[in-house]
Amino acid sequence: MIKITESGQKYLRDLLAKQDCEGIAIRVFVLDGGTPKAETCIAFCRPGEEQDDDEVFQYDGLKAFVEAKSKVYLEEAVVDFSKDSMGGQLTIKAPNSRMPKISDDSSLQDKINYILYSEINPGLQSHGGHVTLEELTEDNVAVLQFGGGCQGCGMVDVTLKDGVEKTLLEQLPELSAVKDITDHSIQENAYYK
Repeated sequence: MIKITESGQKYLRDLLAKQDCEGIAIRVFVLDGGTPKAETCIAFCRPGEEQDDDEVFQYDGLKAFVEAKSKVYLEEAVVDFSKDSMGGQLTIKAPNSRMPKISDDSSLQDKINYILYSEINPGLQSHGGHVTLEELTEDNVAVLQFGGGCQGCGMVDVTLKDGVEKTLLEQLPELSAVKDITDHSIQENAYYK
């Protein structure tokens, strides 16, 4: 799954040793996996901070916990440390982090993002626009943010109701509603005014 090079392992071991915490490890996860906003992260993981469904990887003197829902996005990931004139840099390359990966047991948020990026945004891009999921509320309302040519567009209500909302509600019956939080008073780059 995740390859941590020898130099990466040494750097992480040294970093953990400076934390003065017995049993400290690292935790690897992906924020907004499967979307263009995906960000691969490594954080300290003190004893007890790991999740029950994390997968544990043991390296030489280094323990790494991998978030269960991030595993699919971390396939072929490489963590490396390269020395340079400023000391060095830890890099994480996760080529699959932005690739949508959906299955029946994917979260509702992941399913919404998949539909937005694979079905809805390609059509909006022809007008220079895009839409992103900003929040999924506890009562399953998808809160969306339009951007590019969609922000300030005079046809956004039609796009929202007849396009985005209709598509999401048809494909995801567990979704209760779709809400637009975009400030459409800014019409600077709007496709249609």
